[in-house]
Amino acid sequence: MKVVSVINYKGGVGKTTVTANLGAALAQKGFKVLLIDLDPQTNLTFSFIRPSKWQSDFAKKKTIKNWYDSFDEDRAYNLNDLITTPQKANSQINGRGTLDLICSHLELINIDLELALELGASTLQQTKKNFMKVHQRLAKGLEQVAAQQYDLVLIDCPSNFNIVTRTALVASDHLLVPSKPDYLSTLGIDYLLGSFDNLVQDYNDFAKFDGSGVHCKIRPKVAGVFFTMVQYYRNAPIEAQSRYIQQAEKQDFPVFNTFMREDNVLYSDAGKNELPIMLQTSSNRVHQAILNELQLFAEEFINKVGLK
Repeated sequence: MKVVSVINYKGGVGKTTVTANLGAALAQKGFKVLLIDLDPQTNLTFSFIRPSKWQSDFAKKKTIKNWYDSFDEDRAYNLNDLITTPQKANSQINGRGTLDLICSHLELINIDLELALELGASTLQQTKKNFMKVHQRLAKGLEQVAAQQYDLVLIDCPSNFNIVTRTALVASDHLLVPSKPDYLSTLGIDYLLGSFDNLVQDYNDFAKFDGSGVHCKIRPKVAGVFFTMVQYYRNAPIEAQSRYIQQAEKQDFPVFNTFMREDNVLYSDAGKNELPIMLQTSSNRVHQAILNELQLFAEEFINKVGLK
Protein backbone atom coordinates (compact mmCIF):
# COMPACT_ATOMS: atom_id res chain seq x y z
CA MET A 1 0.00 0.00 0.00
CA LYS A 2 1.45 3.34 -1.09
CA VAL A 3 0.82 6.44 1.03
CA VAL A 4 1.11 9.86 -0.65
CA SER A 5 0.70 13.25 1.03
CA VAL A 6 -0.60 16.09 -1.14
CA ILE A 7 0.81 19.35 0.19
CA ASN A 8 1.81 22.94 -0.53
CA TYR A 9 2.43 25.79 1.92
CA LYS A 10 0.40 28.06 -0.36
CA GLY A 11 -3.38 27.72 -0.22
CA GLY A 12 -5.62 28.04 -3.27
CA VAL A 13 -3.38 26.02 -5.58
CA GLY A 14 -5.92 23.27 -6.28
CA LYS A 15 -4.53 20.79 -3.73
CA THR A 16 -7.94 19.34 -2.82
CA THR A 17 -9.09 19.27 -6.46
CA VAL A 18 -5.96 17.33 -7.38
CA THR A 19 -6.49 14.84 -4.52
CA ALA A 20 -10.13 14.18 -5.39
CA ASN A 21 -9.61 13.83 -9.14
CA LEU A 22 -6.41 11.81 -8.91
CA GLY A 23 -8.12 9.42 -6.51
CA ALA A 24 -11.09 9.11 -8.86
CA ALA A 25 -8.89 8.58 -11.93
CA LEU A 26 -6.92 5.82 -10.20
CA ALA A 27 -10.11 4.14 -8.96
CA GLN A 28 -11.37 4.12 -12.54
CA LYS A 29 -8.15 2.37 -13.52
CA GLY A 30 -8.95 -0.40 -11.06
CA PHE A 31 -7.03 0.70 -7.97
CA LYS A 32 -8.48 0.63 -4.46
CA VAL A 33 -7.99 4.17 -3.13
CA LEU A 34 -8.51 5.69 0.30
CA LEU A 35 -8.67 9.49 0.64
CA ILE A 36 -7.92 11.07 4.02
CA ASP A 37 -9.00 14.67 4.54
CA LEU A 38 -6.46 16.11 6.98
CA ASP A 39 -7.29 19.74 6.21
CA PRO A 40 -9.58 21.51 8.72
CA GLN A 41 -11.13 23.43 5.82
CA THR A 42 -12.84 20.07 5.06
CA ASN A 43 -13.06 20.80 1.32
CA LEU A 44 -12.17 17.26 0.26
CA THR A 45 -14.91 15.90 2.48
CA PHE A 46 -17.44 18.32 1.03
CA SER A 47 -16.41 17.29 -2.48
CA PHE A 48 -18.16 13.97 -1.85
CA ILE A 49 -20.58 14.61 1.04
CA ARG A 50 -23.02 17.46 1.49
CA PRO A 51 -22.33 19.61 4.59
CA SER A 52 -25.78 18.80 6.03
CA LYS A 53 -25.13 15.05 5.77
CA TRP A 54 -21.64 15.49 7.21
CA GLN A 55 -23.14 17.38 10.17
CA SER A 56 -25.76 14.73 10.87
CA ASP A 57 -23.83 11.52 10.12
CA PHE A 58 -20.11 12.21 10.58
CA ALA A 59 -19.26 15.30 12.63
CA LYS A 60 -19.73 13.82 16.10
CA LYS A 61 -18.04 10.45 15.85
CA LYS A 62 -16.69 9.67 12.38
CA THR A 63 -13.93 12.09 11.40
CA ILE A 64 -10.14 12.08 11.57
CA LYS A 65 -10.42 14.60 14.43
CA ASN A 66 -12.28 12.00 16.49
CA TRP A 67 -9.41 9.61 15.88
CA TYR A 68 -6.76 12.08 17.11
CA ASP A 69 -8.99 13.02 20.07
CA SER A 70 -9.39 9.39 21.10
CA PHE A 71 -5.74 9.15 22.19
CA ASP A 72 -6.41 11.65 24.98
CA GLU A 73 -9.06 9.33 26.33
CA ASP A 74 -6.82 6.23 26.09
CA ARG A 75 -9.28 4.47 23.81
CA ALA A 76 -7.81 5.02 20.38
CA TYR A 77 -10.20 4.52 17.48
CA ASN A 78 -9.40 2.08 14.71
CA LEU A 79 -9.04 4.05 11.48
CA ASN A 80 -11.06 1.39 9.69
CA ASP A 81 -14.11 2.42 11.72
CA LEU A 82 -13.96 5.92 10.19
CA ILE A 83 -13.91 4.86 6.54
CA THR A 84 -16.95 5.71 4.45
CA THR A 85 -17.70 4.89 0.83
CA PRO A 86 -19.22 7.83 -1.10
CA GLN A 87 -21.92 5.95 -2.98
CA LYS A 88 -22.53 8.52 -5.71
CA ALA A 89 -18.86 8.61 -6.65
CA ASN A 90 -18.46 4.84 -6.62
CA SER A 91 -21.53 4.40 -8.81
CA GLN A 92 -19.49 6.07 -11.57
CA ILE A 93 -16.50 3.74 -11.16
CA ASN A 94 -16.42 0.56 -13.24
CA GLY A 95 -14.41 -2.57 -12.52
CA ARG A 96 -12.63 -3.50 -9.32
CA GLY A 97 -11.58 0.03 -8.36
CA THR A 98 -13.02 1.72 -5.27
CA LEU A 99 -12.81 5.18 -3.74
CA ASP A 100 -13.22 5.51 0.03
CA LEU A 101 -12.91 8.50 2.35
CA ILE A 102 -12.06 9.47 5.92
CA CYS A 103 -13.71 12.81 6.64
CA SER A 104 -12.13 15.86 8.22
CA HIS A 105 -13.59 18.22 10.81
CA LEU A 106 -13.62 22.00 11.04
CA GLU A 107 -12.14 21.75 14.56
CA LEU A 108 -9.16 19.67 13.48
CA ILE A 109 -7.12 22.87 13.72
CA ASN A 110 -7.19 22.51 17.54
CA ILE A 111 -5.44 19.13 17.47
CA ASP A 112 -2.02 20.69 16.89
CA LEU A 113 -2.06 22.32 20.32
CA GLU A 114 -2.92 19.03 21.98
CA LEU A 115 -0.17 17.20 20.13
CA ALA A 116 2.33 19.93 21.03
CA LEU A 117 1.57 19.35 24.70
CA GLU A 118 2.39 15.67 24.25
CA LEU A 119 5.87 16.59 23.00
CA GLY A 120 6.86 18.19 26.30
CA ALA A 121 9.30 16.34 28.56
CA SER A 122 11.83 16.97 31.33
CA THR A 123 14.70 14.91 29.89
CA LEU A 124 16.29 14.58 26.46
CA GLN A 125 15.56 10.85 26.35
CA GLN A 126 11.89 11.40 27.12
CA THR A 127 11.75 14.21 24.56
CA LYS A 128 12.94 11.81 21.88
CA LYS A 129 10.45 9.15 22.93
CA ASN A 130 7.60 11.64 22.86
CA PHE A 131 8.71 12.91 19.45
CA MET A 132 8.56 9.39 18.02
CA LYS A 133 5.25 8.58 19.68
CA VAL A 134 3.52 11.69 18.33
CA HIS A 135 5.00 11.67 14.85
CA GLN A 136 4.35 7.94 14.32
CA ARG A 137 0.69 8.22 15.20
CA LEU A 138 -0.82 8.27 11.73
CA ALA A 139 1.70 5.74 10.40
CA LYS A 140 0.65 3.31 13.15
CA GLY A 141 -3.01 3.95 12.38
CA LEU A 142 -2.47 3.21 8.71
CA GLU A 143 -1.06 -0.20 9.62
CA GLN A 144 -4.64 -1.08 10.56
CA VAL A 145 -5.93 0.25 7.23
CA ALA A 146 -3.42 -1.86 5.30
CA ALA A 147 -5.48 -4.91 6.23
CA GLN A 148 -8.21 -3.52 3.94
CA GLN A 149 -5.86 -4.10 1.00
CA TYR A 150 -5.89 -0.58 -0.40
CA ASP A 151 -3.45 0.09 -3.19
CA LEU A 152 -3.08 3.77 -2.33
CA VAL A 153 -3.82 6.27 0.43
CA LEU A 154 -3.94 9.94 -0.63
CA ILE A 155 -3.74 12.43 2.24
CA ASP A 156 -4.99 15.97 1.62
CA CYS A 157 -2.74 17.95 3.99
CA PRO A 158 -3.37 21.44 5.36
CA SER A 159 -1.34 24.35 3.98
CA ASN A 160 1.14 24.40 6.86
CA PHE A 161 3.93 22.38 8.45
CA ASN A 162 2.29 21.85 11.83
CA ILE A 163 2.37 18.62 13.79
CA VAL A 164 -0.69 17.05 12.15
CA THR A 165 0.92 17.67 8.76
CA ARG A 166 4.17 16.14 9.97
CA THR A 167 2.37 12.98 11.10
CA ALA A 168 1.13 12.62 7.51
CA LEU A 169 4.60 13.12 6.03
CA VAL A 170 6.15 10.56 8.39
CA ALA A 171 3.48 8.07 7.28
CA SER A 172 4.07 8.73 3.58
CA ASP A 173 6.07 7.03 0.87
CA HIS A 174 5.83 10.07 -1.43
CA LEU A 175 4.94 13.75 -1.51
CA LEU A 176 2.89 15.31 -4.30
CA VAL A 177 3.17 19.11 -4.52
CA PRO A 178 0.45 20.89 -6.55
CA SER A 179 1.34 24.45 -7.46
CA LYS A 180 0.07 27.29 -9.61
CA PRO A 181 2.73 28.51 -12.04
CA ASP A 182 3.05 31.94 -10.45
CA TYR A 183 5.48 33.76 -8.18
CA LEU A 184 3.82 33.21 -4.78
CA SER A 185 2.84 29.60 -5.35
CA THR A 186 6.28 28.49 -6.53
CA LEU A 187 8.21 30.61 -4.03
CA GLY A 188 7.63 28.24 -1.12
CA ILE A 189 8.30 24.93 -2.88
CA ASP A 190 12.01 24.93 -2.12
CA TYR A 191 11.35 25.96 1.49
CA LEU A 192 8.69 23.25 1.86
CA LEU A 193 11.01 20.56 0.58
CA GLY A 194 13.79 21.86 2.84
CA SER A 195 11.49 21.58 5.86
CA PHE A 196 10.52 18.11 4.72
CA ASP A 197 14.17 17.03 4.49
CA ASN A 198 14.82 18.38 8.00
CA LEU A 199 11.84 16.44 9.37
CA VAL A 200 13.08 13.21 7.80
CA GLN A 201 16.57 13.78 9.19
CA ASP A 202 15.28 14.56 12.71
CA TYR A 203 12.98 11.54 12.68
CA ASN A 204 15.70 9.17 11.52
CA ASP A 205 18.15 10.55 14.09
CA PHE A 206 15.60 9.96 16.87
CA ALA A 207 14.68 6.53 15.45
CA LYS A 208 18.12 5.17 16.30
CA PHE A 209 18.52 6.88 19.69
CA ASP A 210 18.14 3.74 21.82
CA GLY A 211 19.94 1.37 19.46
CA SER A 212 17.15 -1.19 19.76
CA GLY A 213 16.11 -1.12 16.13
CA VAL A 214 12.47 -0.79 17.19
CA HIS A 215 11.93 2.33 15.10
CA CYS A 216 12.53 2.04 11.37
CA LYS A 217 13.94 4.95 9.43
CA ILE A 218 11.69 6.63 6.90
CA ARG A 219 12.65 7.35 3.29
CA PRO A 220 9.77 9.22 1.65
CA LYS A 221 10.43 10.67 -1.78
CA VAL A 222 9.07 13.64 -3.71
CA ALA A 223 6.89 12.32 -6.53
CA GLY A 224 6.95 15.74 -8.11
CA VAL A 225 5.48 19.20 -8.52
CA PHE A 226 2.21 19.17 -10.45
CA PHE A 227 1.23 22.49 -12.01
CA THR A 228 -2.44 23.44 -11.76
CA MET A 229 -4.68 26.26 -12.99
CA VAL A 230 -2.65 26.49 -16.16
CA GLN A 231 -3.96 28.84 -18.87
CA TYR A 232 -3.38 27.76 -22.45
CA TYR A 233 -2.76 29.68 -25.64
CA ARG A 234 -2.38 27.65 -28.83
CA ASN A 235 -2.11 24.41 -26.84
CA ALA A 236 0.72 25.65 -24.63
CA PRO A 237 0.85 27.44 -21.25
CA ILE A 238 0.77 31.21 -21.59
CA GLU A 239 4.14 32.95 -21.40
CA ALA A 240 3.49 34.48 -17.96
CA GLN A 241 3.10 30.97 -16.50
CA SER A 242 5.53 29.11 -18.72
CA ARG A 243 8.55 30.85 -17.21
CA TYR A 244 7.66 29.59 -13.71
CA ILE A 245 7.23 26.05 -15.02
CA GLN A 246 10.62 26.25 -16.72
CA GLN A 247 12.16 27.69 -13.58
CA ALA A 248 10.85 24.76 -11.53
CA GLU A 249 12.13 22.25 -14.07
CA LYS A 250 15.65 23.63 -13.56
CA GLN A 251 15.50 22.93 -9.79
CA ASP A 252 16.55 19.67 -8.13
CA PHE A 253 12.98 18.46 -7.57
CA PRO A 254 10.99 16.52 -10.20
CA VAL A 255 8.16 18.16 -12.18
CA PHE A 256 5.23 16.36 -13.82
CA ASN A 257 5.04 16.67 -17.59
CA THR A 258 1.24 16.90 -17.43
CA PHE A 259 -0.60 20.05 -16.27
CA MET A 260 -4.11 20.71 -15.00
CA ARG A 261 -5.78 23.53 -16.89
CA GLU A 262 -7.79 26.29 -15.22
CA ASP A 263 -11.59 26.06 -15.41
CA ASN A 264 -13.38 27.73 -12.52
CA VAL A 265 -16.85 26.68 -13.68
CA LEU A 266 -16.34 22.93 -14.05
CA TYR A 267 -14.14 22.46 -10.99
CA SER A 268 -16.35 24.61 -8.76
CA ASP A 269 -19.37 22.39 -9.49
CA ALA A 270 -17.69 19.33 -7.95
CA GLY A 271 -18.95 19.95 -4.41
CA LYS A 272 -22.46 20.73 -5.58
CA ASN A 273 -22.59 17.50 -7.60
CA GLU A 274 -20.81 15.39 -4.93
CA LEU A 275 -18.59 14.20 -7.78
CA PRO A 276 -15.09 15.30 -8.83
CA ILE A 277 -14.90 16.35 -12.46
CA MET A 278 -13.17 13.05 -13.26
CA LEU A 279 -16.41 11.20 -12.52
CA GLN A 280 -18.77 13.60 -14.28
CA THR A 281 -19.97 12.91 -17.82
CA SER A 282 -20.22 15.54 -20.51
CA SER A 283 -19.79 15.97 -24.25
CA ASN A 284 -18.37 19.44 -23.67
CA ARG A 285 -15.06 19.85 -25.54
CA VAL A 286 -13.28 21.55 -22.64
CA HIS A 287 -14.55 18.92 -20.23
CA GLN A 288 -13.15 16.18 -22.46
CA ALA A 289 -9.80 17.95 -22.65
CA ILE A 290 -9.68 18.12 -18.85
CA LEU A 291 -10.53 14.42 -18.54
CA ASN A 292 -7.75 13.55 -20.97
CA GLU A 293 -5.24 15.62 -18.99
CA LEU A 294 -6.28 14.01 -15.71
CA GLN A 295 -5.91 10.55 -17.25
CA LEU A 296 -2.41 11.41 -18.45
CA PHE A 297 -1.53 12.79 -15.03
CA ALA A 298 -2.79 9.60 -13.35
CA GLU A 299 -0.67 7.45 -15.66
CA GLU A 300 2.40 9.56 -14.95
CA PHE A 301 1.68 9.38 -11.23
CA ILE A 302 1.41 5.57 -11.37
CA ASN A 303 4.88 5.39 -12.89
CA LYS A 304 6.44 7.87 -10.47
CA VAL A 305 5.21 6.21 -7.26
CA GLY A 306 5.45 2.63 -8.51
CA LEU A 307 1.79 1.62 -8.26
CA LYS A 308 1.09 -1.88 -9.55
